[in-house]
Amino acid sequence: MNDDSFIHLCQPAGGKSCGACCGLYNYADSSRDSLAARIRARTRRFHAAVKGTNDLPSFAAITRECEDQTKRYEVIYCCEYLGFLDQGESRVGCLLHPLQNDGLDMRDVSFYGRELCDGHFCPSYHYLTKEEKLSLIYIIDDWYLYGLCVTDIDLVKEWFRLIASMIYEVPPPERFRRGKLREISSRFFSRKISWPFRSEAANRLGKYYFDGSQYMINHIDYDSLGRERSRFDKIFLSLSSEFKTGSDVDEAEGIIQSDVDEFVAAYKE
Repeated sequence: MNDDSFIHLCQPAGGKSCGACCGLYNYADSSRDSLAARIRARTRRFHAAVKGTNDLPSFAAITRECEDQTKRYEVIYCCEYLGFLDQGESRVGCLLHPLQNDGLDMRDVSFYGRELCDGHFCPSYHYLTKEEKLSLIYIIDDWYLYGLCVTDIDLVKEWFRLIASMIYEVPPPERFRRGKLREISSRFFSRKISWPFRSEAANRLGKYYFDGSQYMINHIDYDSLGRERSRFDKIFLSLSSEFKTGSDVDEAEGIIQSDVDEFVAAYKE
C-alpha cells in the first residue's frame, strides 16, 4: 500500500506497536510481565546466536524448548521470531525483518513466510476510520496496551461513538495529542488491563473464549442478573467482563459513564 493516506497500525510510531497477528496474546499466560520476560529473553538469544539464516533453525528449536508453549487457541501460531525492536523495549516486531538485519530479509523461514507476513493487514485496517486510527495512535504509548486495543474493533469504535454522540461531532485526532482529552481516553483504554470485573480465565480474551480447538463469542446473561442488556454491552465484552450480581453491572455502567461524562466536560472547556 503506497497511498499517502495509509496509516501503518502495526508499527505506527515510537513507543507503540502490535504483534497480535504473530500470536503475541495467544499464550495462555499473556500478562504483561510474562510476555515482556518471554520476548526479552528471546530477543537477547537472537542477537547473541543469529548471524545469518543458517543459525535460525537452532534458534527456533531452542526458543520453543525454553518457552512455555501453552496456548489459548491451538489454531493460531505463536511466532518464535517476535521480539523487541529497540533497546528501550518500547516496540515489538519481527526480528527477521530486513530493517532489523542490515537489509537482509529472513522472513522466508517463518511459519507464514515472507509474502504473507509482508502483505497481511488485520481487520482493524479496514474497519477503523482514519480518525479512529490516528486518535488511538496519539492516545496510547505502550506496546502491550496498544496491541490489545488496536485489534479490538468494538472497544475502539464504541468509545468514539459514545463521545461523538455526546458532543455532536467526531473529535479531530489532533485533540488527542496531549492534554486532558488524551488523559481521559488513555484511562478508558487502560481499563482493558485494569478492569475490576475482568475475568481472569486463561481462555478469555476480549469477547472471545476458547476451548483450545475453536473459539466462541461470549455473552453476558443479564436476565440472570436481573438487568436488561446494558447500553455498554459491547464494551463490557471487550473488557472480558464477568459479573456476579446486578449491582456489579450497575457499578460497571457507572465507571464507563463517568469516563464519557468527564470527556464531554473537558471537551467543552
